[in-house]
Amino acid sequence: MEELFEKVKEYLEKGKGAVLVTVIASSGSTPRGAGSRMLVTEDGIVCGTIGGGAVEYRASQTAGEALRKKASSARGFTLTRDQVADIGMVCGGNVSVYFQYMDPESPAAGEAVRRLTDAFRRDEDSWLVLDITDETCWSMDVCREEDLKKQEGPFPELVKEKGGEAFGSKALQTEAGGRKYYVEPLVQAGTVYVFGGGHVAQELVPLLSHVGFSCTVMDDREEFSNPAVFPDAKRTVVGDMNRIGDYLQITDRDYVCIMTRGHQFDYYVQRQALAAKPKYIGVMGSRNKIRVVTEKLLEDGFSQEEIEGCHMPIGTRILAETPAEIAVSIAGELIRVRAESRNGKS
Repeated sequence: MEELFEKVKEYLEKGKGAVLVTVIASSGSTPRGAGSRMLVTEDGIVCGTIGGGAVEYRASQTAGEALRKKASSARGFTLTRDQVADIGMVCGGNVSVYFQYMDPESPAAGEAVRRLTDAFRRDEDSWLVLDITDETCWSMDVCREEDLKKQEGPFPELVKEKGGEAFGSKALQTEAGGRKYYVEPLVQAGTVYVFGGGHVAQELVPLLSHVGFSCTVMDDREEFSNPAVFPDAKRTVVGDMNRIGDYLQITDRDYVCIMTRGHQFDYYVQRQALAAKPKYIGVMGSRNKIRVVTEKLLEDGFSQEEIEGCHMPIGTRILAETPAEIAVSIAGELIRVRAESRNGKS
């Protein structure tokens, strides 16, 4: 999503109009749910997707009309049985799509996009809020976790009247103060700390970045932790693995993936990670290696329950062998943990 809004910003700065096409509600068999989004310009679809097939084709045509008319609107689409059969489903479905014209001459549009792109750079829960009371005259902004706590922000009526009911883990439509809103999670805080910059880490970081995780890589060797090796990482750190607190701060929102080059370094990191109590700790390695480290941690006073709370070995069980396959298994596990956390299951 960050890439899409950066594209919007780019077009507006060039003085070119664009249409943000957003699925704001769906039911039945549809290829994508609420929050799916694409950007349509005079060049066609330049970023994103709302699922392909008939809906995307018809939506792109409607977006072209919105671009020519310089007007926003909402429209519903119904998929017939034949159309959903083309995408492997068996029943019809309905989607509500909002066509949001981004006017390059509108200071409000440019400012809204700037605040959205800035939000991606903050490690803080935030939500995109779109006021669609009048379909042709939208307003858009970001509500941050701080706004909810203080019951203020750009949409105070929505925040005060709905609170956590509207600002959750799923995109939804709601009403407050006689106005209609679309609310979507924009950023879910938390960093994936990858300790050890070897082959698996090099496969893992771009994959995690692609599915919305912010990654920091740490190694004690500069050749295994630098922006050239990890261009998708938010940050790379070179330092003493026995003193990671000198370089970064792990919180209870974060994920720790331990894949260093040996027992001793794994032990150093896992000991410090257990004390920090992050959301997730995963350790890569053989069962013998894990057993040796576990014995040391027990001697340090950590309980068996604390240690068993770690994912050892790391990743979902898909019989992965190559670094790329292991990266996929780890990404799958992190996606599940993140989803369960958002849905209140952990």
